[in-house]
Amino acid sequence: MTSPKDLESLQSEITSLAKRQDDLETIVLEIMERHEAAQARAKELSAALEDLESKAADAAARRDAVLREIDAEAESVRTERAEAVAAIPADLLKLYEKLREQQGGVGAAQLYQRRCEGCRLELNITEVNEVRAAAPDAVVRCENCRRILVRTPKSGL
Repeated sequence: MTSPKDLESLQSEITSLAKRQDDLETIVLEIMERHEAAQARAKELSAALEDLESKAADAAARRDAVLREIDAEAESVRTERAEAVAAIPADLLKLYEKLREQQGGVGAAQLYQRRCEGCRLELNITEVNEVRAAAPDAVVRCENCRRILVRTPKSGL
């Protein structure tokens, strides 16, 4: 180097490059720290995902087992209903099915403590006396909702 100005310029450039190198190294370190933190978080999330997938699989297995039980119970009820229907006279069964269709699936209701459990209204004294007077095998209907009343010892008669 022949001139002090060139030397000063080179020293300034070296200082500037050293500062730039230091800044870049700091940035690289920050990126590496973020990368490590992201990897750790990814491992945590992966473990949490595996745990949730395991719980979901367990829940699905329990659900499937319960659905099998429900299907078996439904089949049992269908069989019992078919057996019960066989013993009911055709005209009464026809009336029941018609009422069931009209009343949203409930064609007969229990008479419980002088109240129709179909419409939840209490029968007046005249209706109660008519039900009392009816033969045990007679088909009795609610005057309010027209459902067939099923009399039991808890009917309040």
